[in-house]
Amino acid sequence: MKINKAIVCVMLVLAVFFTGGCGCSRNDEGDPEMRIAYFPNITHSQALVMKDQGILEERLGDTCEVTWQAFNAGPAEVEAMFAGEIDLGYIGPVPAVNANVKSYGDFQILCGATDGGSVLVTREGFELTDLSQLSGMTVAIPQLGNTQHLTLLNLLSENGLAPISEGGTVEVVATSNADIMNLIDQGSIDAALVPEPWGSTILRQTGANLALDYDAVWRGGDYSTAVVIVNKDFLEDHEDFVRAFLEAHMEATAFLNENLEEAIPIVNRQIEEVVGRPFDEDILKEAYSRLILTEKLSKESIRDFAKISRSERFIFELPGDNLFNDSLLNELQQ
Repeated sequence: MKINKAIVCVMLVLAVFFTGGCGCSRNDEGDPEMRIAYFPNITHSQALVMKDQGILEERLGDTCEVTWQAFNAGPAEVEAMFAGEIDLGYIGPVPAVNANVKSYGDFQILCGATDGGSVLVTREGFELTDLSQLSGMTVAIPQLGNTQHLTLLNLLSENGLAPISEGGTVEVVATSNADIMNLIDQGSIDAALVPEPWGSTILRQTGANLALDYDAVWRGGDYSTAVVIVNKDFLEDHEDFVRAFLEAHMEATAFLNENLEEAIPIVNRQIEEVVGRPFDEDILKEAYSRLILTEKLSKESIRDFAKISRSERFIFELPGDNLFNDSLLNELQQ
């Protein structure tokens, strides 16, 4: 009996070990659960609409519990995914690539969410007519290694410039979007590459100038700003739940594109719920004019982000063929 009990104990330990990292997430009652990450930002608008309107919960019914978790930065969301706390997540393409590479393909990009939406602004009194004028200037981005940072590095490289940290002449600093607005208003920085709605907010509330609109920053505006990343095990174990998610995501995308006036207060309500205050709705209207809300994947831009990320040593190898897992998306789009 002692031997049998020992064998049983070993089997239980192994079962916990081998299933602990899989996508079979369960709530406290043992029922299936889908845990979704998002940012309280308009680049994650589909998540905000889905959460507010209960679109996904309606599709799933009693088959799966849906929980939403807000994050403020991609690295924190990736950390939660590696800890097995998140099954699906709205996230920027750069941290999505990093998660894919560092997990050896365990986290894959499921679909697109938002394209475009980054702008280059300059302080009052600094009219940028040529990017070479950034030499000797201080340029802010929201976070090191994020989408705006890599876009700025690409802009500098294309114009023969580089950050001071790389032997160049442009000082690149990372700080929060709210602090960027204050710094540019005070004239403490010269320029900033920021996502919407912060670009429109800075332009409306300070004397800043629009140096490069979203479609002049890179690739004519055809670059990914937000995608959905999925735990591969969760997708394999719960394909029906992920299908329902994609259907809800596509429904939310269509609603936003066809009913923006109605959608803006919904999005704003969800932003206020997390951050404590809403945006001015006129600012959101302007910001949405610089965004492309879509479930389609801008694969070429994401792979270009990966190349920039490797050249800047944020990752040490390029992702393989397992970066995208869009078979379900392609099926639903037919």
